[in-house]
Amino acid sequence: MTTATKIRAAELTRHFDAVHAVNGIEIDVEEGQIFGFLGPNGSGKTTTIRMLTTLLPPTSGSIAIDGIDALRAPSEVRRRIGVALQEAGLDDLQTGRELLSLQAHLCEVPTREVQRRVNDLLEVVELSEAADRRIKTYSGGMQRRLDLASALIHGPRIIFLDEPTTGLDPASRDSLWRYVERLNQDEGVTFFLTTQYLEEADALAHEVAIIDQGQIVAQGSPDALKDSVGADVVTIGLHGETEHSEELHRSLTAIANVEDVRDVDDTIVVYVRDGAAAIAPIVLAMREAGIEVRDVSLKEPTLDDVFLRKTGHHLEPDAATEDGVVANGAGA
Repeated sequence: MTTATKIRAAELTRHFDAVHAVNGIEIDVEEGQIFGFLGPNGSGKTTTIRMLTTLLPPTSGSIAIDGIDALRAPSEVRRRIGVALQEAGLDDLQTGRELLSLQAHLCEVPTREVQRRVNDLLEVVELSEAADRRIKTYSGGMQRRLDLASALIHGPRIIFLDEPTTGLDPASRDSLWRYVERLNQDEGVTFFLTTQYLEEADALAHEVAIIDQGQIVAQGSPDALKDSVGADVVTIGLHGETEHSEELHRSLTAIANVEDVRDVDDTIVVYVRDGAAAIAPIVLAMREAGIEVRDVSLKEPTLDDVFLRKTGHHLEPDAATEDGVVANGAGA
């Protein structure tokens, strides 16, 4: 049986004057996938999700959602998807229950189903006890959870979640992800999500794409991406940011089985096959270079190591970029 493509973007581009937020990316998400879209703030991921959900027109390229041309029939696309973006748009004067009930009726949920769905989702996002309070009394985290419930109320088959667990406590994040997994496994719902929590993408996503500076730099299953690093990761912590000479890099690279060396703030990251055997020579090379080592760790590659290997920096939010490019409308 051929699996249908639920989300497809071809040569997708979006420019904001001189800012090239997204540069000709390709996306294919099959039915029943959880697709993780990762990147630091300012990388283009929020701009991409806004285009895919018809909230922002692309500069060029094409988008098809559930086989529908999103540029020609945006209203039809909106009826088929659920969307929870980073900014929750909620009516402060309503109660949580009233908002979800209204959203259900607007999305033409059968009347006999509305109360059940509202109660189920309030329980999932842990707002049952606050359901009849006005939203203006909710904390930021509670409003975030209510917005997520609103995106799910009409039972869409394709759901876009833009950093859905940012600001949530660990218990709430775990509850949300259990619900996502249940919808995906039991009902075949397709998810497109961005997240700052790499362990979540690693555990949940069937496929991951990593975007940096508007371009996809790596894509595949989490295991395949980590395997592509092809080496153990030795991280050497230093006492503060230290100037590292080219001679030190040459010394580290000359060690047997070392494949790559990266400087990141107050650490040096060495990618090496048989990392356990390489630790002693690495520490000796650091000592001979006169650099004091704070600590040394050895681990298998993570998605962050994939990103570091591809781009030279960690996959972490950057507050400076968030205050700059995001404010100009280029999105994260």
